[in-house]
Amino acid sequence: MANYEPKIVGFLCNWCTYAGADLAGTSRMQYPPNMRPIRVMCSGAVDSVYILRALLEGADGVFMGGCHPGDCHYVSGNYKARRRMVLFNSVMKSLGLDEDRVWLRWISAAEGRKFADTITEMTEHLQKKGPSPFKEKWEV
Repeated sequence: MANYEPKIVGFLCNWCTYAGADLAGTSRMQYPPNMRPIRVMCSGAVDSVYILRALLEGADGVFMGGCHPGDCHYVSGNYKARRRMVLFNSVMKSLGLDEDRVWLRWISAAEGRKFADTITEMTEHLQKKGPSPFKEKWEV
């Protein structure tokens, strides 16, 4: 599927990952334009329903980026996000859904290169997997 371009919804922590994305952009680092960023104050504020809704509405993947553990602006928000993602992935697996379409990564404000590399890697991963089956499965 060489011509297939996946749609990725990205929930980016304002204090770290969003700033890392900004650094990647201002430093003119190249990465695919497949992600639609949504700035959130903390990765811990992203409810699992938002992730599921993005997938059901046609996103091929969801990226969630937060501060490194121990560096959260809100003290423990990233731990909350990690716990939530473990539960979410187990629910997706039990329903027979593809849990590797949802990525959680810790990227600080100083890691613009890591952000660009991660988005590139996720885009390539989703290109190999092909379009998301979620929307077709759940359409009524």
